[in-house]
Amino acid sequence: MSDLRRSDAGGNTGVGRIKSNLGVALLVGAILASASACGGNASASAAKSSSQAGTGSNSGSSASASPSPTRPPGPPMLLNTITPLTGASVGVAMPISVVFTNPVASSARATIERHLKLSTSAPVNGAWHWFSSTRVDWRPEKHWPSGTKVTLNAALDGVSDGNGRYGTHSYQHSFTVGADVEATVSVPGHSMKVYRDGSLVRTMPIDAGSPSFPSWDGTMAVIDKQSEVRMTSCSVGITCDKSNPNFYDLTLPWDVHLTNSGTYIHYSTGDPYPGHSYGSHGCVHLSLSDAKWFYNYVKQGDPVTITGSPRGKAAGDNGYADFNLSWSQWLADSAAGQQTTGTA
Repeated sequence: MSDLRRSDAGGNTGVGRIKSNLGVALLVGAILASASACGGNASASAAKSSSQAGTGSNSGSSASASPSPTRPPGPPMLLNTITPLTGASVGVAMPISVVFTNPVASSARATIERHLKLSTSAPVNGAWHWFSSTRVDWRPEKHWPSGTKVTLNAALDGVSDGNGRYGTHSYQHSFTVGADVEATVSVPGHSMKVYRDGSLVRTMPIDAGSPSFPSWDGTMAVIDKQSEVRMTSCSVGITCDKSNPNFYDLTLPWDVHLTNSGTYIHYSTGDPYPGHSYGSHGCVHLSLSDAKWFYNYVKQGDPVTITGSPRGKAAGDNGYADFNLSWSQWLADSAAGQQTTGTA
């Protein structure tokens, strides 16, 4: 495993990191978008990776001495990741994300979607959406109802990807939608509010990105979190020259990951008392005590909505920013269209 971490420009400000190749498991996954971190201005785009490690993905072949008469010949269609982790409790904005190892042809996508069968404890209206030839996400039209129990049965045995590969296994993931915890960040107001089940829990001062290095706007579900992340100017191409005033190499605490282009909510030693200025190159800075509290309070899939930044909304596949797409935009890249889940 290896990390490529991305971080703020400027002496002591903190920013984000890109994870790469952190698991080719069928257990968990986050999606890695290219380019922009808190220390850069480039736009994010679709890519693939995973956010947590698990066991190795299936690599078995369908060939045998006595092949099944019902299984078509050809190399196996493998999955790189399924997110979220089976058994997890996630936030109300968490999508189901399936990443294939090899491209799926457009002609096969509707069939693939129909074999990615969802059941829930209560009916939920939603749809699959193809961000690329290898990544397909399912999200509800609106946020998940808190307490919903979800099971994905990926019945892909014998199913074609349209490019000569066929599924050799079925996979099942079950998870639960936990408490409705949501955060809103006002960039011009230098404040962040955290709500639970619609009630305000805490208001905290923040500093966000500068006009030159603005934060992403929009709703981003928490990808993951780490108690410490090393952030360097060299990793994002700002400078590797230690004599340059923009050089930095910092390890900062209480990091909540929002985009795979490098956006975090965290504490920065260069901005210890936020709430009054532009303090980062795209990340959201909290005080040390607030950063620790938020880190311990939120979970994967909790939505964070940032407003008032000139950068625009993060791309839907830049982590789990799926709800930055309108419902009509979401359905435009669904092969089988809108569906209502069956009940378990």
